[in-house]
Amino acid sequence: MLDYGKKVDGKQLNSLALAYMGDAVLEAYVRYHLLQHGQVKPHLLHKEATRYVSAKSQSNVLHAMKDEGFFSEEEVAILKRGRNAKSGSVPKNTDVQTYRYSTAFEALIGSLYLEGKQERLEAIIGHAFDLIDETKGGN
Repeated sequence: MLDYGKKVDGKQLNSLALAYMGDAVLEAYVRYHLLQHGQVKPHLLHKEATRYVSAKSQSNVLHAMKDEGFFSEEEVAILKRGRNAKSGSVPKNTDVQTYRYSTAFEALIGSLYLEGKQERLEAIIGHAFDLIDETKGGN
């Protein structure tokens, strides 16, 4: 990342800004994951990527990981902030509740990235990928 002289304090950003960053970070991890698994055709890359970045998928992963007790208290607080953020619009292909949980997941990813918690970020993303790959019969 370019050095801008000061670090962005994720704790001071609103949840939608964290989700904005988290969406980009997750997208980069998904693209690398797909390339590592031999996906190279553009159409297939896009189709496979949607399995990981769709609101429904992210919401399902978040619920599964919460049920497992995967998140710390601090992470649960970030998830709640993200879930309660009012975005003003919801995509046509999903319901409000699913979209809010997806936003919560992205906010957590963005927060961990901005706080420099790389190991925890990768633990969460790796587990999310495992859960998604299990539901689709692996990759």
